[in-house]
Amino acid sequence: HPWETVMTAAMRKYPNPMNPSVVGVDVLDRHVDPSGKLHSHRLLSTEWGIPSIVKSISFTNLVSVDERLVYKPHPHEPHKTILTQEAIISVKGVSLSSYLEGLMANTISSNAKKGREALEWVIKRLNAEIEELAASARGTMRNSMAAAAFVEK
Repeated sequence: HPWETVMTAAMRKYPNPMNPSVVGVDVLDRHVDPSGKLHSHRLLSTEWGIPSIVKSISFTNLVSVDERLVYKPHPHEPHKTILTQEAIISVKGVSLSSYLEGLMANTISSNAKKGREALEWVIKRLNAEIEELAASARGTMRNSMAAAAFVEK
């Protein structure tokens, strides 16, 4: 999809049916740098947020995930957008840290796929809204033209 469409969808991505555990998004910081790039630091509020095994053994204060998504217009195909996604997982002070990091990596990988599906879902909704607005505008124009023709008679 074009970059403008993908960015609009990315800002409206949550909530969505593909990621039902995300219940809200807080914007911690948003700014445009001198080169014109938008930087948005957001914190997702989730019902559970991390694999249940991590939560069930009270490791939530020892696990952190820093995820970075970069959206760029495709340099040669304007109807496409390039998404680069990375996540840094840190597990501190636990003897099973490599196991938990692997578990988190698998969860994040699965959620990344759901995130792309969610963007597609939002884009379909955006396209439907645009079509609905266009149809409404066409109907309003027809009614206005019909009213004008009636007044002329």
